[in-house]
Amino acid sequence: MPTSRLRAAVLTAAVLLSSLVAGCSDDDSGDEDLTAQELHWKDCPAPSQAEGGGSAPSPLPDGDAWQCATMKAPLNWDDPKGDTLGIALIRAKASGDPGRRIGSLLFNFGGPGGSGVTTLPAFGEDYAALRTRYDLVSFDPRGVGRSDGVRCENDQQLDAYFQQDMTPDDAAERTTLLDNTKEFNAACEKNSEKVLPHVRTTDAARDMDLMRQVLGDAKMHYFGISYGTELGGVYAHLFPRTVGRAVFDAVVDPTQTSEQGALGQARGFQRALDNYAEDCTSKTEDCPVGDTPTDVKNRIARLLAQLDAQPLPGVFPRELTQSAATNGIAQALYSQDFWEYLTEGLEQAYDGDGRTLMLLSDSMNGRSENGEYSNLVPANITINCADDRARYSPAYVEGRLPAFRAASPLFGDFLAWGMVSCTDWAVPGAADHPDVSAPGSAPILVVGNTGDPATPYEGARKMVDALGAGVGVELTYKGQGHGAYDSKNQCVQAAVNGYLLDGKVPAAGTVCS
Repeated sequence: MPTSRLRAAVLTAAVLLSSLVAGCSDDDSGDEDLTAQELHWKDCPAPSQAEGGGSAPSPLPDGDAWQCATMKAPLNWDDPKGDTLGIALIRAKASGDPGRRIGSLLFNFGGPGGSGVTTLPAFGEDYAALRTRYDLVSFDPRGVGRSDGVRCENDQQLDAYFQQDMTPDDAAERTTLLDNTKEFNAACEKNSEKVLPHVRTTDAARDMDLMRQVLGDAKMHYFGISYGTELGGVYAHLFPRTVGRAVFDAVVDPTQTSEQGALGQARGFQRALDNYAEDCTSKTEDCPVGDTPTDVKNRIARLLAQLDAQPLPGVFPRELTQSAATNGIAQALYSQDFWEYLTEGLEQAYDGDGRTLMLLSDSMNGRSENGEYSNLVPANITINCADDRARYSPAYVEGRLPAFRAASPLFGDFLAWGMVSCTDWAVPGAADHPDVSAPGSAPILVVGNTGDPATPYEGARKMVDALGAGVGVELTYKGQGHGAYDSKNQCVQAAVNGYLLDGKVPAAGTVCS
């Protein structure tokens, strides 16, 4: 596949990945009842740079157009009559018999920091069955995309930021990493100071309940993926009585601190790499990147060590650094469909060409071919730092490196040093972990994938337990990649569709393979 098509495929499928939207308004909303506001739906324009750019969404298979609108929400939910911001919405109206329409089905595809306005049309055909009884709706959460998206550094600065060595080996490299992180965080504060304190997951959950009311729904019917499961859990905790039919797929463990989450991801990505290496070498033809699973992983480790000393030509004029290669490998492990691109990228890198691995890394970072970045990474850091109370010192991270390396020789250092992202953040974090206890909520279907690298399978059981007795219903998918429903597994889709469309809750402990 040509690299340009690879680029498009990765951007379309990556879940870590419009409307006429106003930013923050200095006008006081006075006595305006925001629940009574009317949405003005129009054909969607092309996505903004902050949403990832590109073309306006193509019409749906039946010829209907995607529609976009802006919902006004309080900037500060503790001062609901004060300043407002605009939340970008997108919808596809239900395609079936109007008499059988259930309501709106709200999607959040994760991140945090992913634009739902951009992502929902990319996956629209996958949800055609759900559209028969629901309006499919998604949004850019506050701080994301057109919803007053957080701005930090410019495109040129971001190029340099992502080129840096993110796994320092000595004091000088450590100082450079910490200085660059401090500069990035200061740019976020300078350029987005007004919104930074108001992008917590609890704020987004309150926006969702306002959305439910503005859309005219008595219940919140919801499909959350990855971080979207955490957002859905927080919503259920705050508004248990209005939860309708809800599905959590690729489940975040809500009981973990940010350090525990990073350590879990190290294990998850290592497990996915193990599965990739086993798959490649078990096929009848020769695996082009190694003779045995151990050989595959050893060759990757040698490549990364070489890149630490001498980067390869990447996407001109940038070079493929050790950090970019690690990032690109991680991106390819998000889906089994990407494994062939990982093989292609490794083959090229062994021959001195870093382009494909760099394209994969660019996709993870939200960089388009024209050199412009979406605000995926700034929003991700901003929301995580606003949510997570922990602030880790460099000395603490260094002390934890052995545990991270034991979890993953390849990804351990990379994920451990990522914990300094919030160290110099301007806004204090809210809590050690989210509260998702939801007594009184309707059943929530919780789908865990045994091969998920980014949200390891064990998190599904932790979410079920945290939601509380009688709420979480666990379903296991024995598969690969991040998430289950979009794997096209018929068993998973039948269970999810049966609940969302017909209210049939599958038996707890159901296993699909």
